Amino acid sequence: MAILGNIIKSVIEIKDNFSSEVDHLEAQLNILKELLTKAKDTQFGRAYNFESILHSNNLEKSFAETVPYFDYNKINDEWWHKLHTGETDVTWPGNLSYFALSSGTTGKTSKRIPVTDDMIDAIRKSGIKQVFALSNFDLDADFFEKEIMMLGSSTDLEKNDSFLEGEISGISASNIPFWFKGFYKPGQDIAKIDDWDARVQRIAERAKDWDIGALSGIPSWIELMLQKVIEYHNLDNIHQIWPNLKVYTSGGVAFGPYEKSFNALMGKPVTVIDTYLASEGYIATQVRPETNAMQLNTEHGIYFEFVPFKPEYINEDGSLAQDAPAVSLKDVKKNQDYVLIISTVSGAWRYLIGDTIEFTNIKRAEIKITGRTKFFLNTVGSQLSVNKMDDAMRLLEDEFSTKIPEYTICAKRGDDAEFYHFWYLGSENKDLNHEKVAKSLDEALKNANKNYKVARSKALKGVKVDIVSPEKFYEWNGRNKKKGGQVKMERVMKEEKFSEWETFINES
Repeated sequence: MAILGNIIKSVIEIKDNFSSEVDHLEAQLNILKELLTKAKDTQFGRAYNFESILHSNNLEKSFAETVPYFDYNKINDEWWHKLHTGETDVTWPGNLSYFALSSGTTGKTSKRIPVTDDMIDAIRKSGIKQVFALSNFDLDADFFEKEIMMLGSSTDLEKNDSFLEGEISGISASNIPFWFKGFYKPGQDIAKIDDWDARVQRIAERAKDWDIGALSGIPSWIELMLQKVIEYHNLDNIHQIWPNLKVYTSGGVAFGPYEKSFNALMGKPVTVIDTYLASEGYIATQVRPETNAMQLNTEHGIYFEFVPFKPEYINEDGSLAQDAPAVSLKDVKKNQDYVLIISTVSGAWRYLIGDTIEFTNIKRAEIKITGRTKFFLNTVGSQLSVNKMDDAMRLLEDEFSTKIPEYTICAKRGDDAEFYHFWYLGSENKDLNHEKVAKSLDEALKNANKNYKVARSKALKGVKVDIVSPEKFYEWNGRNKKKGGQVKMERVMKEEKFSEWETFINES
């Protein structure tokens, strides 16, 4: 009998029964007040007169009118660079413990994003919220006695002056509560291995010793880990070695593009729970099974604003025009893409995180990630967002009975000097007819996006498709950045990067 599991499940259910529904609007106003109050005597708070904002009649409006938008480069050049030389009370009071290194999807150079003790605490609270939300899912008591495989970056953080540096998944894993360590796999020793291939090899070797009930990590790297375990033990699917695997907590990117290839590694269905942990904070988590949308963590250290995602508000480099209008949670609308703006207990202020979202349920503050501002393809007016591209991939998977977990695209002139969309699709099916796939892809995008359809009748000449193994995308990331962790593939490339990509593909 799962005695411990029954106890844990009962505690979760009791907590859920006695918890009142969060008033997200009130929670957000409280968070903004707390952020401004705590940071009013910092260098940033004095520069933007937080004291005056706190005494205004409309806190949200005054804040938006006083503080400009920042992306990483702007806030680092003007403020965060001071942290690197040991200055304190810059954009958040007190000393700094960590920098989260994030190369993300944009290149080799890591961003160094401050992570305060207050942010560690906020992430922990949001993690506890996720655990309590498990009471909404149909999980038996046995599940709560199983081990959890968390595949992130190395927990062996680097010492740099007085700071520790690493990816946010490694920082979070290095701060797990003591009571959780017995459930956590692959364990601290393996998690500290910096080389991703070596770490996954050790996981494969130890896999039979563990009773894994849940997985957590970015889909592409989780899939590669599962493939390695299956290959090492000569299995047909992962449930042959982890029969009690019931939950996968996805994160970092939308799970949809990976659903088909992920399910192919399973022996039976698992519950997929989406989460949204970024280097800048724990943004949102799925709290109920009726939807795969995620609820914003409105009460834990982050104040959210939303800019309508329209071409006139987005600069060519993906940054925001300073006159772009922002709305708070009380004024958002459904079925509208928004650029996500955050202010946090790590001293990010009106910060462009780079993602776009849409609301599926405003009262519950539930969202879906729809893309990246830098991956918005508007060459010759096509106005393609990542969610439209992802949807097209799902249609291709169904039509051609294949799996396409990865892709990238570039809009550029062909040999005839006309504009084309050049696509590389990741599929193991070598028999796919490139021309038929290109035609179907073109039709799917025309049907899904009127702007694309108009562009195709004018300056956009057509679609060209190449098909390569998904492994090539992972090798590219390994060569240009680093395997595992928070690293994700660029969905849209500029011409210079795309030329490097094509050279890499041709050479390999």
